[in-house]
Amino acid sequence: MNKTSIIAAAMILLASCNNQGSTGSGNQAQAPAAAVKQKVSVVEAAYQNVPQQTLYSSTVQANVVNNIAPQSGGRIQKLNVEVGDFVSKGQVLAEMDRVQLEQAELKLRNDETELERVRALLAQGGISQADFEQLELACNVSRSSCRNIRENTILRSPVSGVVTARNYDRGDMYAMAQPIYTVQQITPVKVLVAISETEYTKVKKGDKVTLTADALPGKTFEGSVGRLYPTMDATTHTFNVEVVVPNTRRELRPGMYVRASVNFGDSRSIVVPDTAILKMQGSGTRTLFVVNDEGLAEIRIVTLGRHWDGKYEILSGLQEGEKVVYKGNSTLKAGVEVEIG
Repeated sequence: MNKTSIIAAAMILLASCNNQGSTGSGNQAQAPAAAVKQKVSVVEAAYQNVPQQTLYSSTVQANVVNNIAPQSGGRIQKLNVEVGDFVSKGQVLAEMDRVQLEQAELKLRNDETELERVRALLAQGGISQADFEQLELACNVSRSSCRNIRENTILRSPVSGVVTARNYDRGDMYAMAQPIYTVQQITPVKVLVAISETEYTKVKKGDKVTLTADALPGKTFEGSVGRLYPTMDATTHTFNVEVVVPNTRRELRPGMYVRASVNFGDSRSIVVPDTAILKMQGSGTRTLFVVNDEGLAEIRIVTLGRHWDGKYEILSGLQEGEKVVYKGNSTLKAGVEVEIG
């Protein structure tokens, strides 16, 4: 055998060995690997009573606002209170010039004296019944006129409240452009809450309302529905509910920003942990995973209701008793076999 034949035979033998080794390693690579199940935690979908509470923003209003002023112009003689003072019902706030009052009181005394004189004449038959009744009527008119002038000379507060404005000084002429004082009743106060017309039938007088104020952190106030306004706003499709708050400590003040939590009762709905809810990228669609009888993950599109205490109300897309994945779902995909742990 020559040299060329020996080299060719060696190359054929080497190629044969390589083919056998390659075939063996290929068989090993194609051996199936054991599948790894994804571990998840599940909770059974169940019905619960869901509090139907909604939070609304509003501002505090005085229960009553009174503008203190006389019926006609005149000089202000006395001013007895200042802005920020708390006043009682019937307390004298200001006094006007008393000339007209003194004249009215003098006329009333004269009329009353004359009436007593003619009363004696009537008993003796010295005057007719008609003349007596005419004098009696004149006396009653004087009494009424004097009472009216007194009320507009000595100005009293019609409510217990706080003085929020004083627009004149002592000695000024009251010109009827602005009231002398403004008194606001703040025990109680009221809050007007604009509620959606879809909730109209769920609200009734006496319902309890909880309020918080940004100016008073950590404090809550209890109120109740005092009045339901009978008409809807055609633009916003809301109606006003007047909430009355006792405010016995006078902590809430008119103009304060508050949040009112209105409870519309409870509804019976399926509830799941909020960690079970996933949001589809690029949309507002909410989903969750359930584990079927074969141990596979299934994706569901759900409609959410209220969120409270780490839970979501499910309005549609889920049945009672289904196993809902609430942990280990962030990387889960539909169809994957899972291990519940």
